Formats: sequence, structure tokens, C-alpha cells
Amino acid sequence: MTQSLVTRQRIQLVSLLGPVTIFLGIFFAIPLGIMLVYSFLEPGLYGGVEWNFYHLNFGRILGWADGEIEDFDLVYILIFLKSIRLALTTVICSLIVCYPAAYWISRLSNKWKSFFIFLITLPFFVSLVVRLFAWMLILRPTGFINWILKSLFNETYFMIYSEPAVLIGMVYIFVPFMFMPLYASIEKLDQSLIEASYDLGASRLQTFLRVIFPMTLPGVIGGSIIVFIPSVGNFVVPSLLGGAKVMMIGNMVYQQFLYARNWPFGSALAMMIMASVLGLLVIYVSMVTRGTPGSETLQG
Repeated sequence: MTQSLVTRQRIQLVSLLGPVTIFLGIFFAIPLGIMLVYSFLEPGLYGGVEWNFYHLNFGRILGWADGEIEDFDLVYILIFLKSIRLALTTVICSLIVCYPAAYWISRLSNKWKSFFIFLITLPFFVSLVVRLFAWMLILRPTGFINWILKSLFNETYFMIYSEPAVLIGMVYIFVPFMFMPLYASIEKLDQSLIEASYDLGASRLQTFLRVIFPMTLPGVIGGSIIVFIPSVGNFVVPSLLGGAKVMMIGNMVYQQFLYARNWPFGSALAMMIMASVLGLLVIYVSMVTRGTPGSETLQG
């Protein structure tokens, strides 16, 4: 009886996970494996690849290029570091915007909760490109923001095609991705612990730092990861709001595949993004979980 129950559970598990596993294998793992193989192949003279082992694709990025066929250029590292910086800034700004909003909405009645959550998800009903073009109209020299600034300070600020414009666009796009994990974590807060903190004489700041924030840390970590990963490789926002003045690593991958037709070098850039992002995420999660209350007990 027990053996048959275990067998039935295994069949149910395979039937539930099988389609998802097959889908991810076909449309994620296999293309990723192809890009990994391409990153070690020689670029073709007129595009495509030559099936010869070629490690100089990574040499152009990391510095062991031979100087004859391929040249090392520091610009790739600088663009990658700028992409990391913009992605981290996007995470911090999104967290600052979403945390108070998520906390306030979680304290409302169920009717108003549903209404404001609908407003948070409303931008998903409009095309991303359309929303970014709207921001282009707002940030241009004759746009609404510059009209206000010119009225106040009598000066025109060229915000479009700059890093602040890219940052505004990425925060605007990824705010819902930060809000949802935060809201799910904040809504589960135990109010009795917060009231106990006040009863013991803690201030609002002490209660937030020692009770509220540690309890909502899983939502902070989840939202940060969900925002950071697409931010570091984003190429749509820098292309539209940054123009030629703001180049991120995603734009370089895009250019290598579609314009330069250097698929091996584009694959090497993409592999560097994935390896670096995974490494940073492992370090980040391990550092944060060590400081999470109760993690020592779980590890013991």
C-alpha cells in the first residue's frame, strides 16, 4: 500500500513537472548550450561561425588577446561595470519606491488592496515600447519635466539620452517586479511582534530595523534578484532613452549579433553576463542569509 502510494506520488510529480522541464529544456537550456559552444568558436569572415576552437573571444574581454587577430579593449570591462552599477542603482531606487508603498497598501482593506495592486500591474497592459516612447516625450527638451524646470529655474536640462533618463526608465519598468515580492512578504507580518516592540519601548526606527525589515528580508532579496537580473542585460531602455550616449552590455550583445554578425563574440559577452550575474547573486544571497534571524539555527 505504501509502495503504491509512493509510486502514485512520483507519477503525479512527473506529470506536473514534466511539461515545464521539457519546455525549459527546449527553449532555455538548449539555446544556452548553443551559445556556450559558439562562444568558443571562431567567427566567420562574413558572419556565422567556423568550427574551430577559439578562446580569443574571451581574450578580447579579459585581456589575453594575441594582439594580431584580436585586440584587448578595456571598454568592454568598463561598459560591463557601468551595467552592474546601473542595475544596482535600479534595485536600490525600486526598493526605496516600493517598500513604503507595499507597507501602506498591506494595511488597507481588501477592497482597496485589490484596487491598488491592479494599478501597480496596469502598465503591463501597455506595450513596453509605447511606454518608453511616452517617457521620451516627457524627458525631451520641450517635454513636461523641462517645462517645469524652465519655469522654476529658467534653464533647459537635456535629460533625454543620459544615464538619469535610462535609470528613470528602468525603475519605471521594474517597479512592479520589486513590488510584488515585497508586498507578499510585508502582508505576512505578525502585527503582535510589532506591537510587542512598541510596548517594550522601541522607537519606530528601532522597530523597523530590528523587527519589520528582518521579517520582510525574503521579499527584499526576491525583489532585488528579480529586478537586478533583467536590469543588467537590458538593451531596450538604453537604446531608446540613452541613445548612443549610454551603452550597456546588453546593447553590445545586440550589436554583435545583429549588426557586426560576430556571433561567437556576442555569445562570449552573453556568457560573461550570465557568469558574473550568477556569481554576484550567490555572494549576495549568502551574505544576506547569514544575517537573517534564525539562519544560524537552520544551518546548525
